[in-house]
Amino acid sequence: MFLGHYALALGAKRVAPRASLGVLFAAAQWADLLWPALLLAGRERAAIAPGDTAFTPLAFTDYPISHSLLTLIVWGAAGGLLYGATRRYGSGAAVVGALVVSHWLLDVVTHRPDLPIVPGGREFGLGLWNSVPATVVVETALYAAGVAIYLRTTRADGAIGRRGAGALLLALPLIYIANIFGGAPPSVSALGWVALAAWLFPIWAWWADAHRTSTSAEGS
Repeated sequence: MFLGHYALALGAKRVAPRASLGVLFAAAQWADLLWPALLLAGRERAAIAPGDTAFTPLAFTDYPISHSLLTLIVWGAAGGLLYGATRRYGSGAAVVGALVVSHWLLDVVTHRPDLPIVPGGREFGLGLWNSVPATVVVETALYAAGVAIYLRTTRADGAIGRRGAGALLLALPLIYIANIFGGAPPSVSALGWVALAAWLFPIWAWWADAHRTSTSAEGS
């Protein structure tokens, strides 16, 4: 899942309005931010396998550090504790931890059975990726809801808050569409290097969100 993770981060602004959208993006996508570095380092594995599912030409063959439920619970607890200790914001800390773990829960809906609960353990996946139309409908609906919540929860302070956030919210679905029709990457190494670009989205979200004000009483 791609848009769905960002959808939860956008919607989480309603629960933790004082948390930066950049932090929420990083938490929701932590597994996928960590994964390309582990892939390039040879600690996790994937294969170019067109037809493995209808939606993606990638087969995720081994990613216990970034994508097992147990390790994401550990990452989430660590991230929540770190955020709480540095920001002194309990609601934000709880949301950060929950978003990290939510990555597995959303992925298990879309992936074929390749997501372990514990490293080396039984793998799970409901296989939504076996249907491209169903995947697009589910992710688009989630993303639309997340965007709507975010735009109701915040207001722009100026041009950067409007255009910066607007460009980000448009860029994500455009990238999603490009990935659907873009075909298979030339190599696993190329996949890893391109996937590292996902770090730009939390930075972009932090910058745009810094120029928006929460409309809730807690965030004001």
